[in-house]
Amino acid sequence: MNDLKLSPCLLRKPRTLWRRLLLLGVLAALLSGGLAWSQRETLGLAARGYVFGYPLVLADLTRHDFVSDIAPANRLVHMPAFPDADYRVFVRPNVDTLYTQAWLDLDAGPWVFEVPASQRYLLMQFLDAWSNVFASLGSRTLGSQGGSFLLVGPHWDGQVPAGLTLLRSPTRLAWLLGRIQTNGKADYPTVHAIQAGVRLRSLQDWQQGSASPALPFAMPQSSRPAPLYQMRGLSAQDFFARLATLLQDNPAAPADSAAVAELRQLGVRAGAAPQWNWLQRQTVRLGIWLAGREMQRALQDTQGLVNGWREPPLHIGDYGTDYGLRAVVAMAGFGANLAADAIYPNANLDGQGQPLQGGRRYRLHFAAGELPPARAFWSVTAYDGDGYLIANPQGRYALGDRDPLRYNADGSLDLWLQREAPAAEQQGNWLPIPPSGPFSLTGRIYLPERRLLDGQWHMPAIERL
Repeated sequence: MNDLKLSPCLLRKPRTLWRRLLLLGVLAALLSGGLAWSQRETLGLAARGYVFGYPLVLADLTRHDFVSDIAPANRLVHMPAFPDADYRVFVRPNVDTLYTQAWLDLDAGPWVFEVPASQRYLLMQFLDAWSNVFASLGSRTLGSQGGSFLLVGPHWDGQVPAGLTLLRSPTRLAWLLGRIQTNGKADYPTVHAIQAGVRLRSLQDWQQGSASPALPFAMPQSSRPAPLYQMRGLSAQDFFARLATLLQDNPAAPADSAAVAELRQLGVRAGAAPQWNWLQRQTVRLGIWLAGREMQRALQDTQGLVNGWREPPLHIGDYGTDYGLRAVVAMAGFGANLAADAIYPNANLDGQGQPLQGGRRYRLHFAAGELPPARAFWSVTAYDGDGYLIANPQGRYALGDRDPLRYNADGSLDLWLQREAPAAEQQGNWLPIPPSGPFSLTGRIYLPERRLLDGQWHMPAIERL
């Protein structure tokens, strides 16, 4: 069955995805005898529909948990401190920046969003309900000047007041995910002062000079599983019914017309839950299973890796019709930003192509002059098999150029990846990993230099000791 393994480049092409999933489905049907040949088209439609709709449904689950447990819609929330290993709001949180978030219902707007002038690296990105970045405000686009913006939904038709720049979301729901460079815990007060200058309020409040204070982030006390786990638990009927509801106010882009037509063939229409007979339900269920299986395989596929690292394509965050990439990114790191703002290479294999495993010892060696080419700063973070921070007594989840790292005499740098503490002289360069099970690394390179964007620089291989 190795010839059926789906590479990331194949997953990014819906038609190729369909052919792979169809072949897998036919083989499954022949083996089980439980699927009529007449349902082969439904199988492909279900698989492709799941990939297409995955980020929209995940966005809604994430939004629902946020507004239920953290803050109401249209209110800013500032994270006052770094997340720890208990943080489950979304996968692969970083410990380089303090977050600012808000889930927006733009039908209740318009809203005025203000970014303060700052010499710090900051990024205030707005994602639509499909996880595409429709606005990127910060160091790259605004420099150190800041700005004031009128944030509206797709159907708003009005006059933009003087002093405001229009930002239009293509969907009713939108997500603000902001990051401000934070140089360790001692730097919190400086960052809090910058956060205080980030404001979100209704147009009416802005015109009247009324404030809408941001809320401090607090870990939710709900026992509800994280959105990623909720996605895994949705039945086929629930997934597509939720997708149909969301399509009413968060329409697909005009370029998605073919994918929307396929959803209609499957019986999924905006505002209308699908009605399937027993055989169709089983077929759709199998299609979702096959699609999820292939998405997981794509995350593990070694084709296209460089030194064991998977480098995100430059159109990440602006996917167009690259539905496979969009779905896999949502699964692995929901809320990805544009590559021009930051690049996040990921590795779950060592330099020999073997999976990274907790309990072993590894080294990440940067040759002299080959440190990550960042115009702002860089880091390396360790995550468990599900993409969450790894609990450790030191509370150390990442290392980077703002840490007091010890460089070798020739200017090179070694980072030590292991569970137990290394020798005393290496402990400043030690990144703890789990005692067992898979783990992964994510590099973060903020405001990457052109040589990284042009493919002239790559992360070095991880060496097993």
